[in-house]
Amino acid sequence: MKSYKVKELMVSLSKYATVDETATLFEAVLALEKAQATYQGTKYPHRAILVIGANGQVLGKVSQMDVLRALEPKYAEMQETSNLAMYGFSSKFIKSLVNYYNLWDSPLTDLCKKAGEISVTKFMRKPTEGEYIEESASLDEAIHQLVCGYHQSLIVTKDDKITGILRLTDVFDSVCTAMKTCGLNA
Repeated sequence: MKSYKVKELMVSLSKYATVDETATLFEAVLALEKAQATYQGTKYPHRAILVIGANGQVLGKVSQMDVLRALEPKYAEMQETSNLAMYGFSSKFIKSLVNYYNLWDSPLTDLCKKAGEISVTKFMRKPTEGEYIEESASLDEAIHQLVCGYHQSLIVTKDDKITGILRLTDVFDSVCTAMKTCGLNA
C-alpha cells in the first residue's frame, strides 16, 4: 500500500466552502449548496463549510447536521440538560424526547424564516485540538485521529497556518482503493 501523507488527500482551503463569521444560517446553507453544485460529478461533495474570522482564521465548522439542529432552538436546551449521546436509542425513546422537549412544534416554514436572522456563530462547532493535523502527517495518524475523535474531517495545517481539510470520505476512499489493489480475493 502506498504511504500517503495528509497533504495528498486533503482538499485545499481555497477549494473548500467557507462563509464569513457575519453570515446567517441561510447564507451558510447557500454556500454549502453552491459548493455541492460546484463539485457535482465528484465522488464526494462537501457536507460542511468553514466559518472564517476577520483575520482569516477558522472559527468553526457547520455541517448539514448543525444546520438542522439550528432550525430547532430547543435542541440546544436539550443538550444543556443532558449528556446523553443521541445514538443507539430506541425509536420509542427518541419520540419521547420529541414530546418532552416539544420539538418541532412550530411548522418548518416558520423555523426556516428565522434562518435569515440566526448568526452562523450561534450554531457552528468550534474545532477542538484533536481536529487539527499537520500536512506532513501520515494517513495512519489521520485515521487514528478520525476514529478516536469521531470526526468527519480534520483541519490541516502547515507552520501553524490552515491549508486544507482532510475529509473522512476521502480517507475512506483511499483505504478502499488500497484494499482492492492488495490482491484479496472475494
